[in-house]
Amino acid sequence: MLSRLLAEYMQKEFKQTVIVENKTGAGGSLGAAYVAKAAPDGYTLLVGSVATQVINPLVYPDLPFEPERDFVPVSLIARLPNLLVVNSDLPVRTVPELIEYLKANPDSVTYGSAGNGTSQHLAAELFKQHTSTKMTHVPYKGAAEIMTALAGRQISLSLNNMANAWPMAKSNTVRPIAVTSLTRNPAAPDVPTIAESIPGFEATTWFGVFTPKYTPEAVNTALAEVVKTTLSKPEVIAKLQEVGVIAAPLPKGEFAAFIGEERTKWQGIVQSAGIAAAK
Repeated sequence: MLSRLLAEYMQKEFKQTVIVENKTGAGGSLGAAYVAKAAPDGYTLLVGSVATQVINPLVYPDLPFEPERDFVPVSLIARLPNLLVVNSDLPVRTVPELIEYLKANPDSVTYGSAGNGTSQHLAAELFKQHTSTKMTHVPYKGAAEIMTALAGRQISLSLNNMANAWPMAKSNTVRPIAVTSLTRNPAAPDVPTIAESIPGFEATTWFGVFTPKYTPEAVNTALAEVVKTTLSKPEVIAKLQEVGVIAAPLPKGEFAAFIGEERTKWQGIVQSAGIAAAK
């Protein structure tokens, strides 16, 4: 959704056709690897995430790219919480009820993610750590597949990102329980935070624009300006807020510093959870 929104405005600004290509798998690493090897001419961009740029290198030891070495961080696009959603058969409606159910049924609950080390995976592992509960991890290729499986009752729950989970929650296809940000989300003001039951709990995700290393600085600057301009438009802000996404453009320097802080945070969580790539 974010990629297509940016593409629409980039086409108008640059008078060039912009094609969005989804390359799912390995928590987004397949798509990132594709862009890392692309010509550094500004014509191949990556909409990367906390997974591709921060977490995956901690989980997958043999990635064919290195985020700090192979990419230039152009601009942060947006931040958004994950939404804890359950299938309609699971008999819980609140975080305390879920914790009670997990402790009573430690081997029966499954949760979906877009792969090892993704935001959905780590949010669930963080939840397990905070509550001393057990769940079985079921990885999928992408966030949309998680929601299909959840609606089909193939898995019990997910802490999927808000943009993918909230539309189905609004349609009553799945049941929303709580958001993973410290404060309630404007798109879902009646949905509590996990932190209201587990003080301090926070697990948000983010997305940004990256170019391959050696892309000319003038190109990166032009791209960053389009991102900033696009995300300042009232209609864009409103469209994002409808699905719980908070526009948050950051210029190159600030974005790079932000990524560094994220690496420090998630490294500790990955290590304490003992997360490793699936063989």
